[in-house]
Amino acid sequence: MTKFMVQYKWVALSNTTLGMLMASIDMTIVLIALPSIFRGINIDPFTSFQYLLWVMFGYSIVTAVLLVTFGRLSDIYGRVRLYNLGFAIFTVGSILLSITPHTGDAGAIELIVFRIIQGVGAAFLFSNSGAIITDAFPENERGKALGINQLAFLAGSLIGLVLGGVLAVYDWRLVFLVSVPVGVVGTVWSYWKLKEQHVTRKKQKLDIWGNICFGGGLTLILLGITYGLTPYGASPMGWSNPFVVASLAVGAALLMAFPFIERRVEDPMFRLDLFKNRTFAAGNVATFLSSMSRGGVMIMLVVLLQGIWLPLHGYTYEDSPFWAGIFMIPMSIGIAITGPLSGWLSDKHGARVLATAGMIITGITFLLFTLLPANFEYFPFALILLIMGLGNGIFMSPNMASVMNSCPAEHRGAASGMRSTLQNCGQTISQAIFFSIIIISLNATLPAALSTAVANAGASQQLADAFSATPASGALFAAFLGYNPIGTLLQGMGPLAAGLPDASRAVLEGQTFFPNAIAAPFMSALTIAFVIAAVLCFLAAVFSALRGPKNQPC
Repeated sequence: MTKFMVQYKWVALSNTTLGMLMASIDMTIVLIALPSIFRGINIDPFTSFQYLLWVMFGYSIVTAVLLVTFGRLSDIYGRVRLYNLGFAIFTVGSILLSITPHTGDAGAIELIVFRIIQGVGAAFLFSNSGAIITDAFPENERGKALGINQLAFLAGSLIGLVLGGVLAVYDWRLVFLVSVPVGVVGTVWSYWKLKEQHVTRKKQKLDIWGNICFGGGLTLILLGITYGLTPYGASPMGWSNPFVVASLAVGAALLMAFPFIERRVEDPMFRLDLFKNRTFAAGNVATFLSSMSRGGVMIMLVVLLQGIWLPLHGYTYEDSPFWAGIFMIPMSIGIAITGPLSGWLSDKHGARVLATAGMIITGITFLLFTLLPANFEYFPFALILLIMGLGNGIFMSPNMASVMNSCPAEHRGAASGMRSTLQNCGQTISQAIFFSIIIISLNATLPAALSTAVANAGASQQLADAFSATPASGALFAAFLGYNPIGTLLQGMGPLAAGLPDASRAVLEGQTFFPNAIAAPFMSALTIAFVIAAVLCFLAAVFSALRGPKNQPC
């Protein structure tokens, strides 16, 4: 290897890792800062649920939809060129978000549009970072390099939770402004230092129909899943909404048409025969299952901390979003320990054993979570989180290296995009599945539990009956957004709550009333989610084992 290549590989790794860290931080940074953001633009999140969902999920939906298309474009026009463009677009989106000019509905729409611009930039970064690293590093060093890159992605998702809580205390605009200097430096640095390492194939045609089918189908599927989480009519969920049903049906039809189109076009958007390679196929399926197992459950753990555990331990609802991020840090520590190490080991010994062991460890931790009560001691919770981080770190780096090493150089952009698409789609589908499990379970038990608890606190029967009509999703999102759910509900009941005795009001609005009322039904639903997540991890372990002992290049 020449001196230039030795130096360049570390430039490529450091720049792409910075890009992955920044983009993954912005996937989660708004979750903790949402109360501050919505207060800053004078929007009530409980009467503007659609805005809330789009600010939360719009970024992820856009990145998931565009990843494979951008990966393919990068194979044709240059990975470094489009990666650099992504850094610039992401930075522009961050600047626009930090200066959002309007308030009210206009401000909310601007936030959504600017987040989508950010998501477009992130899609360029996600789809090309793995391919650029694979181009820059020899095969016997890729596991270590990709491990560091994946560490940045996973750690960034958790750092975003903490950083959002810290910055939102001072000013909601700082949540977006923090990315601007990093984006400016990263953009200048990438245009200056990154060099194209693969031969572009500009004479290839763009697969218009393949892009329409894949992008359109995926968009409709993810839109249907997102709006399936919103109430529809008298139903607490939107799965019976004709728009949701139609979106899922048409989206599925378009995705089913995609492989037929790809087999007939001269220059397909994605080489489906890559999936004939056992290493590539098994690694991607394992990626999807792993992402499904943890995406929604991680949010559920944050809701558990914010809505139940932290209030029971004296933390105010306003402070709970920040502290929830702090108490999730052990997982980041676990990933930081094993991510680069497992990548280095996979370079020497292959990915199969490590990736399989990582998923088995992660599945076991989900089962261990089912043994914890609602008012658990923090040390065992933190220990399980740490072990879960270790398991994810052991899996991610070898798995990604195995997938990327199995691809021909000219298709690494599209292959990296496909892997990232499956990862992001798994997270979005996971959120829909586990939110649905929690909300359906809570709606079956929470209204009656709240009504009984309110009546026992000395409230009138009318007020208790009003609480029996409380949608679980409203109470759940109130706690998630840092509001006292009972206090918020009482404010919305107007005259009905006006005659409530002061002593009863103090009990209802106290720190421990809502956590105690919601604990039993929530933990019952969470147990179901943990078991499903464990099964998904064990299935991911099976596919990891099926990849074969060594990489099998196409």
